[in-house]
Amino acid sequence: MNLPEYIELPEEILGHIFSFLPLSDRYTISRVCHTWKNAVLAPALWSYTEISCDFGDKNEECIQWIFTHSLARIKHLKILCDQSQDCNRKNVTRILNSIAEKENKLEGLCIVCCGEHPYFYSGQDILQSIKNLCQSVPECNFFTLKHIDFRFLPFTLDDDLIKLIADGCPNLKSLFINNGTLVCKVSPEIIKEVVRACPQLSALGVFYASLSEDVFMELLSTERADLRYLNLFCNRLNKYMMNFSESLWESLRKRHPLLSVDLVLDHTLPARKIPRILQPNIPISSLELNTFTYMIDQIMFVSTNYNRTLKRLVLQTTSSDKLNSALVDLAKRCSLLEEIHCYCVVSPFVVHTFLSYCPKLKQYTLKTTKEVAPWQPIKISH
Repeated sequence: MNLPEYIELPEEILGHIFSFLPLSDRYTISRVCHTWKNAVLAPALWSYTEISCDFGDKNEECIQWIFTHSLARIKHLKILCDQSQDCNRKNVTRILNSIAEKENKLEGLCIVCCGEHPYFYSGQDILQSIKNLCQSVPECNFFTLKHIDFRFLPFTLDDDLIKLIADGCPNLKSLFINNGTLVCKVSPEIIKEVVRACPQLSALGVFYASLSEDVFMELLSTERADLRYLNLFCNRLNKYMMNFSESLWESLRKRHPLLSVDLVLDHTLPARKIPRILQPNIPISSLELNTFTYMIDQIMFVSTNYNRTLKRLVLQTTSSDKLNSALVDLAKRCSLLEEIHCYCVVSPFVVHTFLSYCPKLKQYTLKTTKEVAPWQPIKISH
């Protein structure tokens, strides 16, 4: 049987095949023939694109092709950067500045930094490039952005940057700036401006310290889209911040019935603040108690108040018989749990109870003996 040549495949199929290739390989195949070149440049191929800033041994012609032909076509861009390498950091700014300088179709931007953080490096060059993108010509650039994710951008964000985002992205649907840095310079006043300026915002990730009653009032407005996801990071900054009442959370839950909240409590958060932050009416979906303190009371509180919504729980605490009892009660009450990760030794009965009472469990970290770190979760096949 004679098989058809690859060149005879429809461009749509070729484009789908080529979508799995890295940018350097896309450049190579674009030089094979006109059909393959057209397939590589098809808009559907660039809807979701991931760019690693480690260009390595790519020749300059390939790099120029990436900047000339690909960046303007990308709708959702994820930039990966090993921040320990100076050349990689420069490539991030090069990519962002290139996007800002020309008409583009960018709707989503995510920047992920990994690797060792250089000493005395604050990421000002990358942050300035983001500001340049915000300040680019609005009618052909930043108004298209609908999704921004800076959770893995390990630099201190400030009011100036977030205000530029608020002013330049009225169609924003998701914004995540809860990047876990030790210092938060994003004030509640600016978050209030973002919420007011972006009525379509349905997913928001911020530091707990960046919230205020005024922010809640904006979120309660009947003229805005439903808020479906709220991701909060609580750290030592919250010892200076106000707490929000049970009635305020209840109002938010009634206004946004599909809302789910992910809450992370950092080890720097004073233990005395935890009961003030955990309110009964928060529709908690994921909760991380990374406080390394005794949390028997908190686990009992979670079992009582979040059993209808909780899907994921992470605990950094100390082993004890009382902890085992609290976890057994939690397993029996929270039947919707999909993940449970407890980073201390528990009894075999605790493991048995979770497996018996949580039918939706997908993975768990429950160790009955000490193991060498890092502890790996066990995945369940249903």
